[in-house]
Amino acid sequence: MTSSPFETVDCVVIGAGVVGLAVARALALAGREVIVVEAADAIGTETSSRNSEVIHAGIYYPKDSLMARACVSGRRMLYAYCRDHGVPHINCGKLIVATNPAESEKLAEIKGRAEANGVEGMRLLTAAEAQAMEPNLQCTAALLSPATGIIDSHSYMLSLQGDAEARGAMYAFNSPVEAGRVANAGIDLEVGGAEPMRLRCRLVVNSAGLHAPTLARKIVGLPSDRIPPAYYAKGNYFTLAGRSPFSRLIYPVPVPGGLGVHITVDMGGQAKFGPDVEWIDSIDYTVDPHRADKFYAAVRRYWPGLKDGALQPGYAGIRPKTVPQGAPAQDFQVQGPAEHGVPGLINLFGIESPGLTASLALAEQVAGIAATA
Repeated sequence: MTSSPFETVDCVVIGAGVVGLAVARALALAGREVIVVEAADAIGTETSSRNSEVIHAGIYYPKDSLMARACVSGRRMLYAYCRDHGVPHINCGKLIVATNPAESEKLAEIKGRAEANGVEGMRLLTAAEAQAMEPNLQCTAALLSPATGIIDSHSYMLSLQGDAEARGAMYAFNSPVEAGRVANAGIDLEVGGAEPMRLRCRLVVNSAGLHAPTLARKIVGLPSDRIPPAYYAKGNYFTLAGRSPFSRLIYPVPVPGGLGVHITVDMGGQAKFGPDVEWIDSIDYTVDPHRADKFYAAVRRYWPGLKDGALQPGYAGIRPKTVPQGAPAQDFQVQGPAEHGVPGLINLFGIESPGLTASLALAEQVAGIAATA
């Protein structure tokens, strides 16, 4: 570690995932001097690039939760951003499908929750109406979400990065934060890598995703009881050779811990299946081919035409959870000085799905806190 003096800077955003990039952009647009430090060698190398690339409508989340509010407002902002910045996306819609009478009864409850969150255009469909839209589908009823879509997440992240750089933001890759301390004039950070830095920051935004709780524990002076534990819920994806049998996204009725094995489509029209939910103790992106056995059974409930051997291991992502398996659903945590008592520090904890959809709304909230932090 270098013994050089601290360099005073305005804002440091830790983490160049989609939320960190959106935060850096928002702060730069507000006229702040911004440095983004990222341990990896590129933007969005973890959760931000290992997901379904879905623009979520805001259907499932508890009313008045930050997840619900940020998803609905963020989704509207994201569609506008994509249109204005030429980011590839498709507002394709999705069907939540029931495959038995008990699940059919749950669709009205899901519709009610979505409408309570402000989601527009939700419509209950009979089996015949759903199958007219998607002839390969088998179901007893369905719920249409016309506000759902898909996005090229990498193009979106590159656009956010470019916007921030145009306003003077700088990026330091291969730059892990090794230590921190609450100081009189802000937060002192020790940043490693090939070119170590010692930064005295007026504002630090901890947007380190999976590593946010671990990073928070490195900041001496932050009350430890304000730092949540970290749990990892892995989601495995399998891919299908050839074009998707569906033009919309197809989701089953949700299961505990996730949204069930669903079919999404990428911008090239390819189908992918997942994610499932696999609780793990450490970060591991390996996809076990044998997990496909459960995928076949789950998918054939609503797409019986899935052929043996059609699924191939794709990729895996990890949800940054702050609650363990079996606990009530978590909410996003945007934790500023009002919550932890440390001036100049904002922590983002548990930013799992729908974090990509909510990114612009979360960034707006962080910028608002930063204005008074």
